[in-house]
Amino acid sequence: MNFMDDSWFPENQQKLCICAAPYGPEWLPSDFPEDIPVSIKDQVQKAVDCYNAGATVLHVHVREEDGKGSKRLSKFNELLAGLREAVPDMILQVGGSISFAPENEGDAAKWLSDDTRHMLAELLPKPDQVTIAINTNQMNVCEKMTAADVAGTSLGEPKMYEAYREMTIPAGPAWMEEHLRRLQAKRIQTEFQLGDVAQLETVERMMRRGIYRGPLKLTYVMIGGGFDGANPYTLMNFIRHVPDGAILTLESSMRHVLPINMMAIAMGLHVRCGIEDNIWTQDHTSKMSTVAQIEQLVRISREFGREIATGKEARKIYKVDEFYDGVDETLAKVGFAPNRKPGQRGFTLHA
Repeated sequence: MNFMDDSWFPENQQKLCICAAPYGPEWLPSDFPEDIPVSIKDQVQKAVDCYNAGATVLHVHVREEDGKGSKRLSKFNELLAGLREAVPDMILQVGGSISFAPENEGDAAKWLSDDTRHMLAELLPKPDQVTIAINTNQMNVCEKMTAADVAGTSLGEPKMYEAYREMTIPAGPAWMEEHLRRLQAKRIQTEFQLGDVAQLETVERMMRRGIYRGPLKLTYVMIGGGFDGANPYTLMNFIRHVPDGAILTLESSMRHVLPINMMAIAMGLHVRCGIEDNIWTQDHTSKMSTVAQIEQLVRISREFGREIATGKEARKIYKVDEFYDGVDETLAKVGFAPNRKPGQRGFTLHA
């Protein structure tokens, strides 16, 4: 991304899109009963509350009636139907892991089979986006957490902690290509969840080969444990590699979330918050609801002079339902240099 002198002025920046992640599949309801909805009715109401607070993108997981993360597509369909009716302008982004929560205490926190994950393309009503991980990788979501972060929660139990600490992401080339093919056939867009520049380069290669033909929507996941950490040097290096036509959201964990999001707001990027990422106030004295986190970012963004996108504005910024005809159009729209033509020498650029 290129930053010119006027890129820092709020009147030249996109309005802020806030992604809310209020369902927190790694937590049990007993960890934060005031803010973890269990029934479908309460899960829908949580989305309404997030939308009214200023969030326009909803990262969707779903719980069973016993409070455990659901792995049933029928349960996702039930929640999506309720969400479409209650928050029709909100961008619905289904978490591609489907609930990586362990079945029982001490079980591994595993993602579901490749075939089951492909079935996210069959959800009805269809979501606007499904997140996708790139390249098989470690996903130790606990690595950056402190003892105080998990104290008194289910993640403070050794068996649960170990289950999440050992989690990996299965995302090999054949699976990625088939998943993108199925999602595009259903006109469901992809939110690429990336942990480093190497994963971004894999996405670029897939675009250059025509495997993905749509807007480049990225979440840079700075959680450590196989992903980059909350380091400003790696952050800026990643941003430097992102083309200007991309839509970039920053994600971190626990008390890194607020300062990282403040940087995103200042730079004209977009933000994500919610109990899936953090449950604590910045002084670590009490737990903080997803709605309170959204309201905090709204206040800060307005202090910067940057407006908050409405649902309809966010859908335009995110280019919802937009796809491209071929490789050349995709690269031009996203901002990557064009592919080299036979016999062409030197660097390539769009005319």
